[in-house]
Amino acid sequence: MSTTLIFGASGQLGQCLAHVAQERGTPNLVFLAEAQGNILNKEGLAALFAQHRPAYCINCAAYTAVDKAEDEVDLARKINRDGVENLARLCGEYGTVLIQISTDFVFAGTGNLPLLETDATEPISVYGLTKLEGEQVIEAHTDRFFVLRTSWLYSEYANNFVKTMLKLGREREELRVIWDQVGTPTYAIDLAGCILTIIETQNQQFGLYHYSNEGLTSWYDFAVAIFELSTTPVRTVAIRTAEYPTKATRPMYSVMDKTKAKTELGVAIPHWQASLRTCMERLAAAQ
Repeated sequence: MSTTLIFGASGQLGQCLAHVAQERGTPNLVFLAEAQGNILNKEGLAALFAQHRPAYCINCAAYTAVDKAEDEVDLARKINRDGVENLARLCGEYGTVLIQISTDFVFAGTGNLPLLETDATEPISVYGLTKLEGEQVIEAHTDRFFVLRTSWLYSEYANNFVKTMLKLGREREELRVIWDQVGTPTYAIDLAGCILTIIETQNQQFGLYHYSNEGLTSWYDFAVAIFELSTTPVRTVAIRTAEYPTKATRPMYSVMDKTKAKTELGVAIPHWQASLRTCMERLAAAQ
């Protein structure tokens, strides 16, 4: 059976892939945390590809500290662009299918219609720019790739908005949350399921895709839904972006159109509210 290498396995999406793969019984997945598979170590990567000759390579490794990236441009670019290029080059040599995870931050977020894969990119942060550069370096080395842009990832694993809100909701009487940034939360378990479906069906519809959950919301309404499902008695106050200045500028509207993913990849995409309920039930059960 052919092997799949998963880089960045200790992060949120990597852990979700391990969870879903165990549920499905997906075989021959090699999970590589940074110590076992550093995407900046060309010699180490070459040895891994020579050893496993993988049919698929999933890159979950990324620099994701959005505000910190404004000061650490070189490091963000090394990981989000150069590391991707290292993988793409080896995927081209071995005929390996590369599955790269990207972001809604490649868009400026100034519109009000769901974003298509063909819409113009215009990143407004270092993070968004370096992730777009990572998308762009792939095609020079291989045409056997899937780039999946996603947004607002959360799960039971690692640090994310849902777990942060639950923690702060227990500690404080009032929380101020931005209401004028609109997008779609994505349950990383659902995204992991989409990735494994690509592998299990040996899908050949290569290219760029948008994948988030269905629907749209603001960060404020997302937080309110979290507190309602967890019966957390915290007062939630809606504020404008201008009232919560950050180093990096965020897209104000980053809802993505998923028609292509549903049609070409054959995946059913749950609504964000249904997936949030599932995540909250799992978090509660784990306590």
